[in-house]
Amino acid sequence: MKAALYARVSTVDKQDPEMQLRALREYCRARGIDIAGEYVDRISGAKDRRSSLDQLMDAAKKRQIDMIAVWKLDRWGRSLKHLVTSLDELNSLGISFVSFQENIDLSTPSGRLMFHVIAAMAEFERELIRERVIAGVANARAKGKRIGRKGLAPIDIKRILNVYINDTSRSVRTVAKIGKTSPATAARIISDYKAGRVDCDGFRIGNASR
Repeated sequence: MKAALYARVSTVDKQDPEMQLRALREYCRARGIDIAGEYVDRISGAKDRRSSLDQLMDAAKKRQIDMIAVWKLDRWGRSLKHLVTSLDELNSLGISFVSFQENIDLSTPSGRLMFHVIAAMAEFERELIRERVIAGVANARAKGKRIGRKGLAPIDIKRILNVYINDTSRSVRTVAKIGKTSPATAARIISDYKAGRVDCDGFRIGNASR
């Protein structure tokens, strides 16, 4: 069996990953497991992108390893959701996962039970967030607040259309830059103009408020 060791340390606290890796090496040696590679990220745990973690997952997808060992679960997961999603993906690939400190081995019945508990917690967290969002939206509407994207005023639409109409060969990105808006907004306004939904003055066709 070939194992990959993963460690993450914070750059803020200037931590040394060697403590994590040393324990993982001993774990593998005691069980006769070959170490195929060591992956270290020196970055905050909340960061969405971790180069070494991404490389490790790529190695797992290519079946270059049989097992991943980490010091603790919080060294691996960016969030509870990411933890569950990534472990489920590893399980589908047939890759074992071991968390040294928590004594969790997902290749064992007790480890799989722990995974189901973690997954249930993640689902519970998602439901709590969903309920809070729904309650917040309902409360805002009850107070008369508008929910959703605020539309551009006709004068702003006209400004963007003027840039486009003056030179229709301009790219959407160029129109957006000159018109001081996002490419998505510029593309939507140009599409509405071409479809006859807005006129060159920025008003909706048939808008009585003009």
